[in-house]
Amino acid sequence: MLNEREKLKKIIQLSKDISQVKDQDLLLERILLEARRFVNADAGSIYVVEGGQLKFSNSQNDTQLRKLPPGKKLPYFTFKVPIDKKSISGYVASTGEVLNIPDVYNLPQGVSYSFGKAYDESSGYRSKSMLTVPLKNYRGTILGVLQLINAQNEKNEIIPFSSEDEPLILLFANDAAIALERAQMTRSIILRMISMAELRDPKETGPHVNRVASYSVEIYEAWAVKKGLAKETITSTKDVLRSAAMLHDVGKVAISDLILKKPARFTPEEYAIIKQHTFLGARLFSNPQSDFDDMASQVALNHHERWDGEGYPGYIDIATGQPLQGFINDKGTAKGKREEEIPFSGRVVAIADVYDALSCRRCYKEPWNESNVLEELRGQRGKQFDPEMMDAFFSILDVIRSIASQYPDKE
Repeated sequence: MLNEREKLKKIIQLSKDISQVKDQDLLLERILLEARRFVNADAGSIYVVEGGQLKFSNSQNDTQLRKLPPGKKLPYFTFKVPIDKKSISGYVASTGEVLNIPDVYNLPQGVSYSFGKAYDESSGYRSKSMLTVPLKNYRGTILGVLQLINAQNEKNEIIPFSSEDEPLILLFANDAAIALERAQMTRSIILRMISMAELRDPKETGPHVNRVASYSVEIYEAWAVKKGLAKETITSTKDVLRSAAMLHDVGKVAISDLILKKPARFTPEEYAIIKQHTFLGARLFSNPQSDFDDMASQVALNHHERWDGEGYPGYIDIATGQPLQGFINDKGTAKGKREEEIPFSGRVVAIADVYDALSCRRCYKEPWNESNVLEELRGQRGKQFDPEMMDAFFSILDVIRSIASQYPDKE
């Protein structure tokens, strides 16, 4: 057992660790995981204030996870909770108070809030002790709510959360809120860039890029775990990959509206111009200042390359768009990259982008049904797509499906 001094040092270190995470979604996951570890909580949830409500953004449950096959994840799901005093999370968000409840099925008399039993009833789980704290920035603004469920002792017995841990978790939550605000600002900047692309190309929407980015990190993680990559490498790569994947088509801002918004099939000349969005997007990050810049450039440049070498733009100079010396094919164009010549980031985003494009409605087509989408992807294993990454995709299909519901297209 840690003493108070050791606990404080631990919280300070955790706060430093989460400050290094850049992506909003991965940050929320990390905040919840580290808080749960600190108080030895079996489960937990995290909510973010969005549109005047609390959006349920991440949940973790070790008991439920142990019921799944090794390597499987609990599916994503989301819902919204009013910021009022009727629910536990809503009460904490509206008052800024901490609630430490020994048993949510036996709440004190006269409280305004109640415990929603729907998840317990549907899953067979039994929530008992619950520590709920606000994510409050230095200005006192509530950005979200952190909810920790079922503290455990050394024998894994459910016990109440210690009142002595409340100020430490609150300190961590305050630091987490500052990190969250920074991550939200980064996400907002990226989405503004995507909004510019959306003005030019109506297919390039916020929900589309969020889905592609989320699919990409999940496919990457499943593939990387199978390859035996170090956990630290996987974690840091996911953080950069998610933001970079959102900008895979940002180069379309440089393509003419006459082509992007053409309602009919492209001519060969027009298609050749469309292909330029790869190196034009990469060119935006041609003087990298960070790992994100480098990966964003790689994703933009390579997400239309094919495993069989028949993709584009191939080996080119991104400054000129011309083939590199010694990499010109018999058609007089740049030789395509093939197999592992293509950076892993381009290979994984290629799968995510095609899956989403086929699954969703576009101005020129209706969505394909899932069986046809999956049949098409299977048929392109080892042709258009990295076969091992394609296997990783199918191994997490339940997670992929749940991501789609998290970022629905606007009506």
